Amino acid sequence: MGKLRYAMVGGGRDSFIGGVHRKAMALDGNMELVAGAFSSSPEKALASGRDLGLSDARNHGCWQDLLDDELRRPAAERIDFVSIVTPNHMHYPVARAFVDAGINVVCDKPLVHSSEQAQDLVAAAAKSGVVFAVTYNYTGYPLVRHARDMVSSGQLGDIRKIIVEYNQGWLSTLLEASGNKQADWRTDPARSGIAGCIGDIGSHAENLAATITGLEIDSLCADLTTFVPGRQLDDDGNLLLRYRNGARGILISTQIAIGCENDLRIRIFGSQGSLTWHQEEPNRLLHAAIDAPPRLLTRACPWLCPAAVKATRLPTGHPEAFFEAFANIYAGAAEAILARREGRATAALEADFPTLADGARGVRFIEKTVESARSAAKWTPF
Repeated sequence: MGKLRYAMVGGGRDSFIGGVHRKAMALDGNMELVAGAFSSSPEKALASGRDLGLSDARNHGCWQDLLDDELRRPAAERIDFVSIVTPNHMHYPVARAFVDAGINVVCDKPLVHSSEQAQDLVAAAAKSGVVFAVTYNYTGYPLVRHARDMVSSGQLGDIRKIIVEYNQGWLSTLLEASGNKQADWRTDPARSGIAGCIGDIGSHAENLAATITGLEIDSLCADLTTFVPGRQLDDDGNLLLRYRNGARGILISTQIAIGCENDLRIRIFGSQGSLTWHQEEPNRLLHAAIDAPPRLLTRACPWLCPAAVKATRLPTGHPEAFFEAFANIYAGAAEAILARREGRATAALEADFPTLADGARGVRFIEKTVESARSAAKWTPF
């Protein structure tokens, strides 16, 4: 069938995440960038497309021109999906337009600004039948998928407590005032949305816990703080969580933790054991059973579950990390896109990626966290 053809919206010059997505898609050699609108500035968009070697015919100054051009083309020449890597405020209009056009979507997180927008996308995607993936990339690590398998197979018993932390220190000062692009839009309510740190990285922490445990939040108690004078959105968050099965949780999300780089970590405690995983050492998973000494699991373990084996590209001992995890999300979405194109069901283990429903839940998590932080009530129903 050849390579899947994709277009990218956003991710041009000076973008960090656009390059990450393109590199991840290149790993398996089955996706090809053929079109794009890489910036809100037409001049920068066109220059970025030229940097990436796009033909003038498919290099566009705005995303509307990109979509119009695709729809004018014969179906056999159109893109198979669009990758949306813009700041948050553009996710909804771009995604909705491509969904309505029947074009599959892979969108960065958080999905959109509001639950109303999220539910509208859910309904639109259901109507058009498109594949819609959301790049919660940390769920792509092999040992995260093995942790998910251990929990779902009952190896930890009944889950009692979850502690998940995402600690960064890069916004410990008013970096957005220096002209830093990444800090500027993430701390701007018009582009980032109602939350800062809790939306940017706290949503990753929530998704990681939900993916591994499968548990649903019943209620939460949140404390959001803006420590840096002059900042408009939160840069620190601390949450207590109650889950529907009776488990309790603690979620920490901070970008003012000096000395921390990308310190995402999770501990899960059950009635029969516990698991510990740290994103900065992603090829190691610590398992402690109630009746045995702790053991360190790596990708070399012969009992690694099929989903984790499927997500592994390199021989053991060669570290797999950020790009490979992103690539696993895209690989799962690609299988679903191929299955849709060929009119067949997806194969077992293949279409493993965060869905539109995961993205919508993440938006609700952000909203409920902000609601709780602003409320005098102790617990906010989820």
